Amino acid sequence: MGRYTGPVEKLSRREGVDLCLKGERRLNGKSALERRGPQPPGQHGNARRRRESVYAEQLREKQKAKRYYGVREKQFRRYVAAATKKREGVVGEQLLQLLEQRLDNVVYRLGLASTRPQARQFVGHGHVLVNGQRCDIASRQVKPGDVVMVAPEAAIRPVSTVATEQMGRVGAWLEADFDSLAGKVLRLPVRNEIDAPVAEQLIVEFYSRV
Repeated sequence: MGRYTGPVEKLSRREGVDLCLKGERRLNGKSALERRGPQPPGQHGNARRRRESVYAEQLREKQKAKRYYGVREKQFRRYVAAATKKREGVVGEQLLQLLEQRLDNVVYRLGLASTRPQARQFVGHGHVLVNGQRCDIASRQVKPGDVVMVAPEAAIRPVSTVATEQMGRVGAWLEADFDSLAGKVLRLPVRNEIDAPVAEQLIVEFYSRV
């Protein structure tokens, strides 16, 4: 199944949380989630819903995480498997760490793009350098010490500059230089530094039963 190309704000309304899929509209308070509330889209969105089963809650959290990070099912399964194989730490936190280490996510977290889809497009078009080398793989796992920047000759630099102006504080695990449109990964993030609106333990439980 290909990547979803429909109205992205419907995804946020379906999950009932802001998935950060819209940049300027979300920052200006014009997102559909704020205007219409957290009810699911469609003519039956306001209908009274039955209590969800445990399986449904686990599935919902998995779908939410996939949409938040823009990852497909096959990729997501690989991340879960990799997190499970790690011997140190909690599996759910390891999973979120792996997702946060994606290059497109780091570009977004550094404020060089206003949304993750935009960051993924920047990377895919070859506008991003990692340690001085051009990289067009959005899923690349960045490591502590890696330097990420927008290429000096990239046509998207004005767009990236606007994104940095809208950016709030950068996470403590990152160091950003907005003037040069660059940043550095200082270390891996811990759970309280990851603002992903997901219950990662439910995701781990979901995959433990399939």
